[in-house]
Amino acid sequence: MAGSVMGLGQAAAEPLSAPSFGGPLRPNPDPMSMDAGVFGRVHITGQLTGIGNAQTNGIPGIDPRTTDPLVDIGNAQIQVQTTGAPLTFFVQGGVYSLPSLGSAYTRATDVTDQFYGPVPVAYGKLELSPNFSVQAGLLPTLIGAESTFTFQNMNIARGLLWNQEPAISRGVQVNYSNGPLNASVSVNDGFYSGDYNWVSGLLSYAATPSSTITLVAAGNFAESGKTGAATPLAQNNSSIFNVIYTYVDGPLTLQPYLQYTTVRSNRDIGIDRSAETFGGALLARYAINENFSIAGRAEYIASSGGDCGVAADCAPTNLLYGPKSRAWSLTVTPTYQRGIFFARTELSYTRIDRVTEGYGFGSNFDKRDQVRGMFEAGVLF
Repeated sequence: MAGSVMGLGQAAAEPLSAPSFGGPLRPNPDPMSMDAGVFGRVHITGQLTGIGNAQTNGIPGIDPRTTDPLVDIGNAQIQVQTTGAPLTFFVQGGVYSLPSLGSAYTRATDVTDQFYGPVPVAYGKLELSPNFSVQAGLLPTLIGAESTFTFQNMNIARGLLWNQEPAISRGVQVNYSNGPLNASVSVNDGFYSGDYNWVSGLLSYAATPSSTITLVAAGNFAESGKTGAATPLAQNNSSIFNVIYTYVDGPLTLQPYLQYTTVRSNRDIGIDRSAETFGGALLARYAINENFSIAGRAEYIASSGGDCGVAADCAPTNLLYGPKSRAWSLTVTPTYQRGIFFARTELSYTRIDRVTEGYGFGSNFDKRDQVRGMFEAGVLF
């Protein structure tokens, strides 16, 4: 529908590039927008979703009651962005939940307060040429195959590999695109530390119309002793490497990827032993018809190093469920969407192998497995 008074209305156009949607959920193709003259066009989008969660062997978190079945806010977010001008901006604000497998469930209000605040993503972007752009601010990570918020992903909860990755960083990013080739380089603060000592790089190549390979490398070039809910000490002093392959053929999407992380020992900041993780995952989704789809995820991750042995003056470096632990998970997520409305359920199973005492599931941290059922429904406007 064309604009009305003050140019306000809904105008069908090219899909907005942010926030990204990895499917099967689809954004509103005709979001509210208005003409802003020399500033281009302003678009307003958002998500209002609720989540239900029930699990066995829940891990106590900020609120110990979250080990019991609960209903929570999934997303109460809004995005305002401009397009069609050399200088554009994107601002995302609201309340959000960040559920992930193998970790304690934290309510949306606590996540928003403890992690990235009520404005998790905000940046300006300058188009220098048709091929080059620069953006700066609160940026989504370049790392990994899964995005930060529930509505962006195939599954409701993020996976075990995602737990090793930064989600949002403050920084500056340079982008280049030329046909099938895309590249980005960012200087940022890694796991939201406030110390700008990380470099992230991404290179993707669309080999065919249906297949793309992506290489990612990131890491810190100076140590940081910062720690917090969004800033785990060991991971914030790590290096991360991804190889991601994406295959799309009609209703089928397959996305296998590999991930390697390494942390160097540095006793000055409290990392007594070096440690590593190596993991692999397969994400898949299939659209049964226009409204129904099913998504799945299988993943495995193993950690090595980090063990102190008999050293008395040493703290082990834990990246997973204790030094040298292993874990795997299976997830299935049937989804229904009609227009801007959607509903989906999820069943997942997570298993820990070689768990270190005190690092497992359950109220006593001594259980090896967890079954989780989730439900999410809402509106993508």
